[in-house]
Amino acid sequence: MNSDEKEDCECAPPQAETSSAGGADREHEEPEIENPEASRMKRAAAKHLIERYYHQLTEGCGNESCSNSWCASSVGFSRMDNNEAAVKALELYKVNAKLCDPHPSKKGTASTYQESSAHSNSACSNKKMNHKDIHSVRDNFKDVNYLTEEKVYEILDTCGEKEDYSPLIRVIGRVFSSAEGLVQSFRRSKPHTKEELKSLQGKDEDKDEDEKEAAASSTTAMEEDSPTSSSSRLGECSSGENDVQKLAPDEVSVDIEAVRRVYERLLSNDKIEAAFLNALVYLSPNVECDLTYHNVYSRDPNYLNLFVIVMENSNLHSPEYLEIALPQFCKAMSKLPLAAQAKLARLWSHYSAEQIRRMVETFQQLITYKVISNEFNSRNLVNDDDAVVAATKCLKIVYYANVLGGDLDMEHNEEEDEEPIPESSDLTLQELLGEERRNKKGPRVDPLETELGIRTSDCRRPLIPFEEFVNEPLNEVLEMDKDYTFFKVETENKFSFMTCPFILNAVTKNLGLYYDNRIRMYSERRITVLYSLVQGQQLNPYLRLKVRRDHIIDDALVRLEMIAMENPADLKKQLYVEFEGEQGVDEGGVSKEFFQLVVEEIFNPDIGMFTYDEHTKLFWFNPSSFENEGQYTLIGIVLGLAIYNNCILDVHFPMVVYRKLMGKKGTFRDLADANPVLYQSLKELLEYEGSVEEDMMITFQISHTDLFGNALMYDLRENGDKIPVTNENRKNLDFLALEETTEYDGGYNRDSRIIKEFWETLHSFGEEQKCLFLQFTTGTDRAPVGGLGKLKMIIAKNGPDTDRLPTSHTCFNVLLLPEYNSKEKLRERLLKAITYAKGFGML
Repeated sequence: MNSDEKEDCECAPPQAETSSAGGADREHEEPEIENPEASRMKRAAAKHLIERYYHQLTEGCGNESCSNSWCASSVGFSRMDNNEAAVKALELYKVNAKLCDPHPSKKGTASTYQESSAHSNSACSNKKMNHKDIHSVRDNFKDVNYLTEEKVYEILDTCGEKEDYSPLIRVIGRVFSSAEGLVQSFRRSKPHTKEELKSLQGKDEDKDEDEKEAAASSTTAMEEDSPTSSSSRLGECSSGENDVQKLAPDEVSVDIEAVRRVYERLLSNDKIEAAFLNALVYLSPNVECDLTYHNVYSRDPNYLNLFVIVMENSNLHSPEYLEIALPQFCKAMSKLPLAAQAKLARLWSHYSAEQIRRMVETFQQLITYKVISNEFNSRNLVNDDDAVVAATKCLKIVYYANVLGGDLDMEHNEEEDEEPIPESSDLTLQELLGEERRNKKGPRVDPLETELGIRTSDCRRPLIPFEEFVNEPLNEVLEMDKDYTFFKVETENKFSFMTCPFILNAVTKNLGLYYDNRIRMYSERRITVLYSLVQGQQLNPYLRLKVRRDHIIDDALVRLEMIAMENPADLKKQLYVEFEGEQGVDEGGVSKEFFQLVVEEIFNPDIGMFTYDEHTKLFWFNPSSFENEGQYTLIGIVLGLAIYNNCILDVHFPMVVYRKLMGKKGTFRDLADANPVLYQSLKELLEYEGSVEEDMMITFQISHTDLFGNALMYDLRENGDKIPVTNENRKNLDFLALEETTEYDGGYNRDSRIIKEFWETLHSFGEEQKCLFLQFTTGTDRAPVGGLGKLKMIIAKNGPDTDRLPTSHTCFNVLLLPEYNSKEKLRERLLKAITYAKGFGML
């Protein structure tokens, strides 16, 4: 082929590939660098060159005497697998390495550059394409830059007829290696509105003749599947902006079911699967660059589509992907901004448990592979492995999807006590020493958790068990002392796995807790020493307990009570236990023996503070105990000291106790593991379809035994022994009793017009609305022990008639009710307040 032919041919060798069909070389194209079409052509030329390098590395040029060291046909060439060849092809392209021309002995059309040669012999002889040439291009589908399900099946059928799948492989390679093409692929179809149809029709009529001639010379496939110049611009606008605005927070514009069907048909073919693999290698670095430097997601939220599409590939966890393709893709995904991660989590929360498990296994496979294939130690930290860190960050998105998709209880949260921090211009000793102020609100909250507006403790049952997120090989090589340091320092260039605690097992978490507690102890010891030097106080760096074995409970609780009242900060010091009359020095063993003896004594059923259920093997608080709340508080201090001093205790409580510690209120559902027999009985009572009063003949009175085994009767509501349980009152929400005990303030009384209308309105509510009212006014939708008659509610006047909603002080059970001028307005305002109470109206 001569130089003139190269200028006029789109199929010319790589050095002329960037020329347009009109025949301009690179020098003539310089003024049009900003032209999007020229830019696209240059990217296509670069991609074509990389493909030639790849085929040269995997198949060779066919010349047995080839001297190119980077050609598979040369003597002594070391064979590479597909992943290695893909990476090396990219490197050769960057350094402009030598490319071999295809040797005449090389037969077939397996490689891209051979196809280019064939086309240059057949199509480059004439600048204008005849009808036969058009169909040739159509068969190769060179015009397809994005895919739909229908287009994939069309190409697949064409390839099946010819028994040659190379056109489909090339299309997949082209689309799946291009972020732009993948983002536009597999869009959900939506019917056009009348206005859109008119707009499209008008734009089509306004095309000038030159555009029509250009469209006529294109292939039929271009007309069917690729957008025209006008509709393409419309698609970019609507897809990138308008569609996004109409999508819900958990929706994307990609047709996920179509993607799954396409993968199911294509992944059974090994050659086609290799195309997906190679395309992912090309795609990932560009995506990582887009997200890191170009803020592409904020400009086009549809960019998230490519992650959704790639993650539907069920073969991502296979060995071929683990070396290069999947690590690069994870690094790209880990660069997603917080809003994009949250959207992915919300989307995936609608997936089935099996689909969530597949994604978990994908990232876990990569983490495990990297861990076992490297020798991590204190000098070579697993925290520094980019692939492991990126996969862990991706796993976090799936973890929160698993939480969101599970059984959530977003209600029943304990009220947070806002303790104001006193302002002072004086520096404390801790601040002078550089000690950070302890966060009174608990541990650090993950930003993704905040973005999603949930807590892990809100999930009663996830889609798949949390245990499946733990990676044991990672835990074995994790240097927890280093990881804890990274966690506390919070530097951007050092990742801590403590920010992703779901991947850590109990042993590793306990070790992290041990380091945290020890550092606090050392800090308290240092502060004590300095106080003794500055203020002349007696040096006492330890929390010392001296107890008698035969009076261990009395001695321990009395001493701890004094410390808790006089100087609670001493509880943060390291515990040092001494048994009276014994010579043992507490190096940890004495403290452990002390806690074991105390726990055995406290939880002995004969003492009467706790009961033990033989069926559930759990302890519970004895309702008949003679001890006061202060004694239970001291027991809590003992248990806290045991954990703080790294002593494991054999004490088992129902899950509701730990949920309570995490700020959740107990509900009827918590009874299921605390007392399953009682839970099942009450559940059957609530679900019974017959007449409860006639068939069960029970009242609002229960019996229980005291410490001496005597039966005691207890009324659940006033005169409960005389009130039968019926279908109507079996949920124990007696609003007539609440009306009788409610008090009034601010000018209201029982006979006020607004008060009478209020109770008439409230009694007319359904059960769900009544529960919402209780939640709005008291902070819980449950009646207290003894029924609603025991609830002291206050209704206070909150000004004259207004459009403002009623408000409440949930801490004091106070309803602030304006004096609305009509019963209808009262009902409308009250319903709105209790229905949309979250986030406002609650003080």
